[in-house]
Amino acid sequence: MGLVGWHVVPAGMWLPRVRGALWPALDGRGDPGRVALTFDDGPDPDTTPLFLRALDRLSVRATFFVLGERLERAPALGRRIVAEGHELAVHGWRHDPPWVPRPVRDVREVARAAALVGDVMGRRPLWYRPPYGVLTGGRWAAARAAGLRPVLWSAWGRDWTADASPVSVRAEVARGLRGGATVLLHDSDTMCAPGSWRAALGALPGLIADCRERGLVVGPLADHGTGRPAGAVRGRTDRAV
Repeated sequence: MGLVGWHVVPAGMWLPRVRGALWPALDGRGDPGRVALTFDDGPDPDTTPLFLRALDRLSVRATFFVLGERLERAPALGRRIVAEGHELAVHGWRHDPPWVPRPVRDVREVARAAALVGDVMGRRPLWYRPPYGVLTGGRWAAARAAGLRPVLWSAWGRDWTADASPVSVRAEVARGLRGGATVLLHDSDTMCAPGSWRAALGALPGLIADCRERGLVVGPLADHGTGRPAGAVRGRTDRAV
């Protein structure tokens, strides 16, 4: 296949219909009685605490896919995320674009991020979501070498755009919201339009209400049963929300 083919072919899983059909675990499909809530691109000292307070008010726990370089600058915030019952996962060291093959660097940086997340969380992380959601061959190999399971999402809010609003984010998530879904939002505008985090934050109460109305339990990926037979796992935070 060659280096370019090895690099590019797995990236086709970015397409929701492709990964949903061929690799449901990568699509974040889990227990049909649950929804996994995930956030990317933090931790951000300015905005992540606002999300933590909102989640606490809603009695919801989530998974935060953090960037190593940001966690290195705010380890206390990472520890707070964990202390409040949430899960940390690996989003890479930097939010680099995926277009150029760099397998050695991928292995080194994913391992570095995983080690830091493990130190902050007090246990080994389970999950890896590549920047931009593009799982190249190098990133796939790097995740495997670090003992991480790649996972993307099955519903998102398009909350990174300049025109996003709480109403638009809630509506966009609702299009893909069903039992077993993994929802992608952002707790930082580091890689998004400035101020776009407000749309995700404002959408949270409505999103949780939508799940409650359907009788779905919202929680972190660790309790979601991703990659296991549906209904086979019930985590310690399994409770009505």
